[in-house]
Amino acid sequence: MTDFKKDLEKLKQYRENNDRNSREVVQIWIKSLQPHKDKLGKEKHVILEQVCIAALDTFNLNIAESCIKELYVEFPNSCRVQILESMLNEANDNHSNALIILNNVIKQDPTNSSARKRKIAICKAFVKNSDAIKELTDYLKVYMADIEAWQELSELYISEFDYGKAAFCVEELILHNPHNHLLHQRYADIKYSQGGLENIEIARTYYYQSLKLNPRNMRALYGIYLTTSAMLNTQKLVSGKKKDSAQKILEWVLKEIKQKYSEKSAIEDIKQSLAALEI
Repeated sequence: MTDFKKDLEKLKQYRENNDRNSREVVQIWIKSLQPHKDKLGKEKHVILEQVCIAALDTFNLNIAESCIKELYVEFPNSCRVQILESMLNEANDNHSNALIILNNVIKQDPTNSSARKRKIAICKAFVKNSDAIKELTDYLKVYMADIEAWQELSELYISEFDYGKAAFCVEELILHNPHNHLLHQRYADIKYSQGGLENIEIARTYYYQSLKLNPRNMRALYGIYLTTSAMLNTQKLVSGKKKDSAQKILEWVLKEIKQKYSEKSAIEDIKQSLAALEI
């Protein structure tokens, strides 16, 4: 097998395995494939797209531009090629032009998820949270099952201190994955941040659920402690029985926390607790 065929096979393998290996792809293109691109055959356009993305990754913008020009010759109205052009504009810091191209793609094909996601990314990069929220809500009207989009939208709402809408987004995430203890914990965090006795009671319920799903979740234990303390200190908790119950819960939580830190596996528990801070 010649080097040319080996390089073609290597690029094909990268595509099939979803491996970028951008530097190597660009080097293969420069040294082996570009001088003989008339021999690429049916794979020519797929390879041009692959090389274009690799060139953008490695900031070889001249190579990316030449690939886009060749693709436009064959596919002048292609949404995929237009998205590549918008990426080139982004790399050149011409974000206004990139947005114009992406808007045109969305106008041509309202269901094009790639164009919508790139538009959202540009809005987030320039801290235009209100624009990013609008684009994400429009996107979720079409792709309601996109879990990552719901998570991203919840984070944007939190950054805008709109906890009610952030909670709604996490509710959607819990519906998709009800056994994820981190989602229950995140929902509890949001409800606790909202404040008010009703929200704090809801938060404690979800901290309990998170702890039930993962008994080693220290953050859930701390959450139960904080919510119970807040409930105990509120004037609305007038019932003596409720206060006694809350006091017993506090004692139980403190006992559990001390026990977990005193166990031989305390270091592992701490590592898991730190991991639980991430979602």
